[in-house]
Amino acid sequence: MKNLNLLFFALFSLFISCSEEEPITEYIVVNETVTVTETNTVEVDPYADSTLEGNITEDATLDASKIWLLKGRVAVEDGVTLNIPAGTIIKAASGTGADASTLIVARGGKMIANGTADNPIIMTAAADNIEVGGTYPESGPALNVDTRGLWGGLLILGKAPSSFKSDVTELQIEGIPTSDVNGLYGGDVTDDNSGSFQYISIRHGGAEIGEGNEINGLTLGGVGTGTTINQIEVVGNVDDGIEFFGGTVNATNLLVWGQGDDAIDIDQAYAGTIDGALVVLTAASDHGFEIDGPEGSAPGRFTIKNATVIGATDDCDAEGVDGEMADFRKGATGDLLDVLFKEFAGGKDIELDASADAATYTAGTLTFTNIDILHPLDGDGNVCSDTESVNKIFDDRSDESSFETDASNFAEIVTEQKEGNGLADESIFSWTFYKR
Repeated sequence: MKNLNLLFFALFSLFISCSEEEPITEYIVVNETVTVTETNTVEVDPYADSTLEGNITEDATLDASKIWLLKGRVAVEDGVTLNIPAGTIIKAASGTGADASTLIVARGGKMIANGTADNPIIMTAAADNIEVGGTYPESGPALNVDTRGLWGGLLILGKAPSSFKSDVTELQIEGIPTSDVNGLYGGDVTDDNSGSFQYISIRHGGAEIGEGNEINGLTLGGVGTGTTINQIEVVGNVDDGIEFFGGTVNATNLLVWGQGDDAIDIDQAYAGTIDGALVVLTAASDHGFEIDGPEGSAPGRFTIKNATVIGATDDCDAEGVDGEMADFRKGATGDLLDVLFKEFAGGKDIELDASADAATYTAGTLTFTNIDILHPLDGDGNVCSDTESVNKIFDDRSDESSFETDASNFAEIVTEQKEGNGLADESIFSWTFYKR
């Protein structure tokens, strides 16, 4: 029996050892892929296909849906037409010196730039935050009337007669290096046509190209009667707002606000008519009008009519150091009529500068008709106490004419604007930056 038990135990042990399998170990290899993404910022040039640089040598039309960059001195050459549609905005790159950003219409070239009251053409500085469509961000304009000299300006040059020293027939316009033949103006084509310029606002220009040599907001050199100049605004220019160098072109509805020198300047026997003007001086400004006579033997006679000139006065005190009403110099010849000067502090005058101007006044080639003076008021609404009488406001510095005593015949002090004197309706400039 004992042997049987031993046999049973041996069989049982064998059964157990056979039923237990060896453990199986599995190894799983996981391959994990990690993707690393690098972001490179690429700056997009907003003016990649809307830059004006170098001379324009073939007819071109700008796209008003884009803002254009004016880069350096750009000229529309002889025989070429540049079309600028209504609503176009041109921003000029900053800079000074001979290559300051400037747009020139050379003799024989044309520009058709007809904005509208709803969609004016705006020429301004690159720093201006104006957007397509003429709108601004909610924060408003980044630049104001006291921002000047950020670029050059607009120059229109033609073949119309001008009176030059030594009777030369052509001259290089100021502000453009003599090495650039696109800066020449003058000739004998009275009805020369440089194109059409309407509803254009020119802002923050007048960059200095040399010591004491700045560019005007709008320069008109030898421009002929075939050219249309209508509804032009110049805001915050370092030098003159608009300057006429000879020529015969007629201009209507001009607005100059806050220029650093003269608002409307006439030289070299300009022989056209300026009909409708609003001049608004600030503390930075010099004269409302500065008018010079011929430089050579060729005569020329301007007309300015239906204009209002507003002085820079604060509670009877003149702002700035200059701010005169008008100055006639170097034998000026022309006719000033239906003009209102208002808000000028005491001591500001309308002046014949020297003997040559006394002579043209006496000869009847410099005339004044229906000139009104509207004095400023103090803080209490009373006429300022230091304002002057008519014979003091009209000053012949040479004392060689009857200009001062005659003034009471062609000028008067008024208490409000009269019908038929000054700019009839300032609302015609409702489209401008000034009226914004």
